Amino acid sequence: MANPIVIIPARMASTRLPGKPLADIHGEPMIAHVWRRAVEADVGPVLVAADEPAIIRAIEAVGGRAILTRADHASGSDRIFEALNAFDAQGRHDIVVNVQGDLPTIEALAVRAAVGPLDDAQVDIATLATPIVRRQERDDPNVVKAVGSEIAPGRLRALYFTRASAPWGEGPLLHHIGLYAYRREALARFVALPPSKLERREKLEQLRALEAGMRIDIALVDTPPLGVDTPEDLERARQMLAPRGGKHVRS
Repeated sequence: MANPIVIIPARMASTRLPGKPLADIHGEPMIAHVWRRAVEADVGPVLVAADEPAIIRAIEAVGGRAILTRADHASGSDRIFEALNAFDAQGRHDIVVNVQGDLPTIEALAVRAAVGPLDDAQVDIATLATPIVRRQERDDPNVVKAVGSEIAPGRLRALYFTRASAPWGEGPLLHHIGLYAYRREALARFVALPPSKLERREKLEQLRALEAGMRIDIALVDTPPLGVDTPEDLERARQMLAPRGGKHVRS
């Protein structure tokens, strides 16, 4: 039986928005908004993997659980792997959902959707994508494109991820959403692998898994969450989550 855990990696260092896990969004730090969305998904316990005690205090203040990890991890995947082994040394949790700590508008449905492809025993890692509707995103290298073969309605087997506009020709393009669900053994294998050539070239960590022959399946969702990387993104998040009638707005 699958027993997932959701782990949210959070680090204070950010070139464009230093200290962003604690950035205020309507009276609460951003990491608390992400934690709350992950809890609402109800796929398993939620743990924040933090690199500084201030993040832990912020999560504990809203009733959540957090664990302190090393500050020198190269990626969020390495951070969640450390947290997983510290929190669950007994190996109870066999699926690990990595929800990035800068996605305060992530929908609970999207978190649940990421776990679905792991019902297939052949899938090592599952992730999300959504059709690109804004023309300017087609050629934007900051919008990662997912390329895959459809294997069922709303589901693809990943062939490649790229910052280029791909595939070429007429037809839809897919915006990759950096939320992953790993089988525990797949995560252990992934973090033990050295960075691959294509990963270094595209600066896309998931290519390491594809180059190693691991299978990644993609679940399609309707809209991408807002990733907060800049002060402008933070202001957009505040607008999207502005309270109306006592409730937060969700786009």
